[in-house]
Amino acid sequence: MTRHGKNATASAVYSYHEKKKDTEQSTYGTQAARLGKDSVKDFDACCLTLQPCRNPVVTPHGYLYEKQAILEYIIHQKREIAKQAKQYEKQKRRDEKELKELAEAETKSKVNRFIKTEKAIVSKTVDAFKDDKKPKDIPSCSNMENGKSKDLPSFWIPSLTPAADKSKVSKPNSKVFCPMSKKPIKMKDLIPVKFTPIADRDKKTSVIAKQSRWMCAVTHDTLGNFVPCAVLKPTGDVVTIECINKVIRKNNMLHPVTGQKLNESDIIELVRGGTGFASTNQELDAKSYRPVLMA
Repeated sequence: MTRHGKNATASAVYSYHEKKKDTEQSTYGTQAARLGKDSVKDFDACCLTLQPCRNPVVTPHGYLYEKQAILEYIIHQKREIAKQAKQYEKQKRRDEKELKELAEAETKSKVNRFIKTEKAIVSKTVDAFKDDKKPKDIPSCSNMENGKSKDLPSFWIPSLTPAADKSKVSKPNSKVFCPMSKKPIKMKDLIPVKFTPIADRDKKTSVIAKQSRWMCAVTHDTLGNFVPCAVLKPTGDVVTIECINKVIRKNNMLHPVTGQKLNESDIIELVRGGTGFASTNQELDAKSYRPVLMA
């Protein structure tokens, strides 16, 4: 469509291009876009720093991290948990102190009421048929007498305004959770990963700067976001899923490099990003929700 056709306003039909243009210029309506390859994390990039890992480790759930970054994250979370635990203990002691003071005040009020009742006992003879009760002795139901007005909260007098209670601190969880899977993570659960670099003649370019950096440790296939791969837990070698299905599982679950016996739990599939052309293992559509005008 020509430029004139896109910007034509003489047509009786509200075209798709005009609608899209008006939506972008206004601040209303939901916008949707498909993420490209530049917006997708590489399979060998850290989930925290989003940079290629120099000392990679993987969690039992398949998320790759830079060792330094994930250790700093765990230490920071532990410090925050310890800080929240101290606040919770302080709040707990304060609540116990308040309950103790309330119990003492209640006991004291009961004693005062008992003493007042004992002093009110009359020893002289009382005529039951004679009403000696004066009008002023009749208890009043007003809540403004006997100095009760000072105890009542008032929202227009600063001195009588009720104070707001402090926000309660909930008991913190002692576990550190993975920032991606939201499942508990420990330092001892992190598995070192050993990538096999591609053997080429270019010795000047750094491995990190290359477009294709790693290959399967067994089949020597080039690894990337488009190739499903997994980590062998005993040695940390990265191999393709095809290698696992056609070589390892058909060879009685033996490690193809060391000959060690493997279990299904020793195979950790890496969580990869998309390829930019199709949703490999995640949704690549992004939406920005904005207010919508209702007719």
